[in-house]
Amino acid sequence: MSTVSLFGGASFPLGPFVPHESNPILRPKGDSWESANLYNPAALVVDDRVVLLYRAHAEDIVSHIGIAFSDDGVTFEREDAPILSPEHDYERFGCEDPRIAYIEGTYYLTYTGWDRTSAQLCLATSTDLRSWTKHGPLFEDFDTFATTTNPRGRTWSKAGVIVPRQIQGKWWMYFGEGSIYWATSDDLIHWTPGTSDREPMYSPTPGTFDEALVEIGTSPVLTDNGLLVMLTNGATRTVHEDGTVEVDYRCGQIAIDPAEPTKVLARLQDPWLRPQTYEDTHGLVSNVTFVEGLVKFRDRWFAYYGQSDTTLAVAIADPAVPFGTGLQADG
Repeated sequence: MSTVSLFGGASFPLGPFVPHESNPILRPKGDSWESANLYNPAALVVDDRVVLLYRAHAEDIVSHIGIAFSDDGVTFEREDAPILSPEHDYERFGCEDPRIAYIEGTYYLTYTGWDRTSAQLCLATSTDLRSWTKHGPLFEDFDTFATTTNPRGRTWSKAGVIVPRQIQGKWWMYFGEGSIYWATSDDLIHWTPGTSDREPMYSPTPGTFDEALVEIGTSPVLTDNGLLVMLTNGATRTVHEDGTVEVDYRCGQIAIDPAEPTKVLARLQDPWLRPQTYEDTHGLVSNVTFVEGLVKFRDRWFAYYGQSDTTLAVAIADPAVPFGTGLQADG
């Protein structure tokens, strides 16, 4: 089996990405576990095929993770049964929002366990993408919103991407919804946050598209000059006079130097993707483009994202097309 996990031959910022004309490429179907909403996929390339591990649920909004395969990166065939479903109390109302890394013959899947009180970043491992061993929540008593304007005040951690090669003799993970943090591991199973939840490595930027929260989106890409680039999700949050809350999720990028892996070196000042189409602006949670999957496939970049927590789409970038302006250095 040939699996690609850390892609090279890139530059920062990555793109430009163009949403595909066939979007949405996957929709809910039938009266099964994926009948109501289907979105937020992890992605990887296995044996020259794109594999998506996506989140879906019925009207009960209890999420499972399904799997689909494509020979062209756009047209997918999905399997009938989910590959990961709720089993334990910490995930009894959903296994959500997967990200994946392939390291030395093992797939490492991070996902959110949801019990309708706390969202907890969890880990599962597999050697075949079908049979999974769950290792439970990774960061108990950690609130990744702690330093934002909307702290949870309880255990809350989501969105973890594992770097599929060691940095400074350790395995590294970047994680967090609200703000972004880092953790290290000796065995890829047990992870230790590098700081307390009061010391994020990257926080929302006031006055921008990620002023309410920033969240890790995709697994890293290695640029030609050795930087790690990750696509991110950012949101604004507006509270109206009637008490209703409106959110707007857009997609950004950050770059990290492995020589200083706890510091965001640069960020994309403007989003590379924002809600525009009907599916982007209408759904379970409207006005959301939310990226979690990125692959380099047949010399092009494919970024897979959820549309308003309801459908699944792809945007494609050709490396021969240069990116425009919008780069801002931090620090």
